[in-house]
Formats: sequence, C-alpha cells, structure tokens
Amino acid sequence: MRMADRQIAFSGSPLDRADNLRADPAALAGMMNWKARLLLLDGLMPSIGDDGRIAWGTLADAAPDAELVFLGLDRSEGGEKPCFAAVPGRGDASPRMANPQLWSLMANMEPGDLALYGGARSITDWHARHRFCAQCGEPTQIAKGGWQRDCPREEGGCGAQHFPRTDPVTIMLVEHASESGGRLMLGRGKGWPEGRFSALAGFVEPGETIEEAVQREVFEESGIRVHDVSYIASQPWPFPSQLMIGCHSHALNDDLVIDETEMAEINFYSREDVTAALAGTGPFIAPPPHAIAHQLLKWWIEK
Repeated sequence: MRMADRQIAFSGSPLDRADNLRADPAALAGMMNWKARLLLLDGLMPSIGDDGRIAWGTLADAAPDAELVFLGLDRSEGGEKPCFAAVPGRGDASPRMANPQLWSLMANMEPGDLALYGGARSITDWHARHRFCAQCGEPTQIAKGGWQRDCPREEGGCGAQHFPRTDPVTIMLVEHASESGGRLMLGRGKGWPEGRFSALAGFVEPGETIEEAVQREVFEESGIRVHDVSYIASQPWPFPSQLMIGCHSHALNDDLVIDETEMAEINFYSREDVTAALAGTGPFIAPPPHAIAHQLLKWWIEK
C-alpha cells in the first residue's frame, strides 16, 4: 500500500474548516444557535458517548463565560451544523505519555473522531496557555472564531496579534545498506520502556530546511552522517501541537556514537526484525499504530 493511501492518525477531519467565516463576526454570531454543536471535553480529555463515539452537546453546555473556538461545519448528515469547542481553564503541561487513560480512549476512536479531537485539543490547549500577550504582558482576547488572539489597544494593550503555532518535527528512517540487505536504525529514548524502539526524531530549528534538520538530528543522536533525505508523509500530533514530518535517509556508515544524554540505545534492525516487531513477535516493541513511526516502518518493509 502506498503511504498516501494509509490512514494516518489525527488526519482526515470530517469538518469543513470554513476559513471564510472566521473573519466574519456577524456570520459567526448567527451560527451560535440551537443547531450548533459543542464538543464535550473534560478539560482536554475527550468525552465518549454510549455509542463509543466522541460526545457532543449544545452551546448551553458551555460555561457562561467560556471562550468558544469555531471548529468548522459538519455537513455529514445534510445541511450545515456549526461545531465549537470551549477553551479549558488551563492547558496541559504534562508529558504526552503520562496519561494512560487518554491513550486507551484514543486507541478505540474512529479515525474521523480522532482527527476532530486532535485538532480541537491542539487549538483549545493553545488558547489556555496564551491568555496574555507575549509582547507586553496584557490579557488577550479571542478573535477570528478562535484562530487568533488579540492584545486590544483600547484596553491598554499593544495591539499585537497572536496565532496558533504548530511546531515542525522531523521523524526519520535511517537505512544502511549491507551485503545482506538494508538495515534500519532505530532508537530508544531516555525514560522509554525497555524494548521500545522507534525512528529518531527532533524539532526543526530556526534557519534550517527539513533536510538539514534530519541530517543534524541523526548525527547529534547517533554520530551517523546521512544523505539522500526524502519526504514520505506527515502527521498532525496534538501533544501539544506538532507536525511530524516523516522522512527517509541513507546512512554513510554504521559506526554509532550515541548521545547518551538523549538516547538509551540505538540499534540496526533487518527487514525481518522490523516485520516481526510489527507483528508483535520481534526483537523490539514497535511504535503504536496511532504514531506515524508505525506507518513509516510498515512503508519501509513494503517498499
């Protein structure tokens, strides 16, 4: 199966984002009626209904002083249902793997629900953590249906406009050719469970291309130089709001010099090893299906 044909977790939201409506306060106000739906969240946790789907309520379920984010229009059943989410009282500062209940819930979500929840989680978490202007420190106000925050001059602010951020992260397969066939370099990060291995990953830094970020991160963590960096696929990752950029690269050698401040282990694995790990019988524990690293490993053994 081509990578483009795979269902990547958190992608494929069923909503029309309707960007043209975000800048129209009158149109947004007109949608806040009995037809509008409110995504029910417990803080940043999803609420699941008796049918196993994410739960919806009405705008009456929101607190009177809640900041509402316009998620888009639901046209799945004919007509147009405006969809909103309320900004929680605080953001999520915990490590992304620290909530096993959340991972259990997400593992059973339908793809469209997971994509919708991921987008709502990212944008509402951003609002909860950016209630004050980074330029002057004054309180900010929600704008453009929740896709902007303004620091109002008329209330003593500086007039700055703030927009939701998405942080680019490269996640890369590193392949080393050998007489017995290609091997894949995978690593186990500090603090990870024993046996859990995945593709190396790292943030794209200011002034870098994606290719340069791949080359730098791989060298920093493993001491390996790579070339022929190519793009495979991407994934929105709402913890808190990243874009995982999946790449493939070729190692010039296999002489590992591991950065022990970040990595617990780095090893090379054969195609047979990776195939067995994805089946649950290999020499390492593969990334879970909702992580793009899982899909990248499947792409590699099938290419």
